[in-house]
Amino acid sequence: MTKKVILDCDPGHDDAISIILAASNISDLKIEAITTVAGNVEVEKNTQNTLKVCDMIGLTDVPVAQGVERPLVKEREIAEEIHGDTGLDGPDLPEIPTKQAIDQHGVDLIIEKVLNAGDDITLVPTGPLTNIALAMIKEPKIIPKIKEIVLMGGGTFGNWTPAAEFNIYVDAEAANVVFNSGVPISMFALDVTHQAIATDEIIEQLSNIDNATAHFVVELLVFFKKTYKEVFGFSGPPIHDACTVAYLLDPSIFKCQHVRVDVETKGEFSYGMTVVDKLKTTGKDPNVHFAYELNFDKFWDLMTKALQSYQTQPN
Repeated sequence: MTKKVILDCDPGHDDAISIILAASNISDLKIEAITTVAGNVEVEKNTQNTLKVCDMIGLTDVPVAQGVERPLVKEREIAEEIHGDTGLDGPDLPEIPTKQAIDQHGVDLIIEKVLNAGDDITLVPTGPLTNIALAMIKEPKIIPKIKEIVLMGGGTFGNWTPAAEFNIYVDAEAANVVFNSGVPISMFALDVTHQAIATDEIIEQLSNIDNATAHFVVELLVFFKKTYKEVFGFSGPPIHDACTVAYLLDPSIFKCQHVRVDVETKGEFSYGMTVVDKLKTTGKDPNVHFAYELNFDKFWDLMTKALQSYQTQPN
């Protein structure tokens, strides 16, 4: 059965790979829309990057809408040291994409698509949660109609501060709205995304796939590997955001635990922390399916097959 999804993203190397996986010929996802948010770089750059990825893979019939340009409350923060000045440094991409964003705000497009979807649409945010939170605030009627939110963010440790992961830290107030919305949430945090490492062996394996999309992904991974080594000392880049789509395509790749997750919005040192109650110490009802283990071989087998599928005409 085809699953309807809205991808909400801030490309971003791993966001781009997530889009490519979702649109591949092995995917049973129907991408209803792609919305962009301020995150890895400014929202305008994220929108251009999304359009360029769509051009690359021939994704011509999916509307792309630009969303919010800053968090709900705090000042904007970006991650140029990880993703480069363009947000998608590495590959040689055209300066101006052929595909154009539609003349509708991303938040309004999310509301429209959810209201018209018939209770079977899944939101897949892989950046800060500002668009999703604003859509819920602006039109609360969408909340019971969202089938699920499958997000990348958070963790029991941080990568932007000692306590907080980047996506949640950038707009913890928005994350707090989403985590308390009552919508079913599957959460792919650093605990599991750091297991989705593109090792040298994986990059070499993907390099042997002879099509333009695979070559593009390899170029992304080579740049991403360099920055992750320089900034974090990693031997290979973790493909955080693609875990969300991989889960939708094959849930058996992951092991999950139903837990309570709350977002810290007031702590001096812990702002943006996702407080994961694995031991049920709070007594609060669980609100998140928290992924904690990834089958490495199955994950990269799925990614390899997805890239190989681009040897035929993309969806």
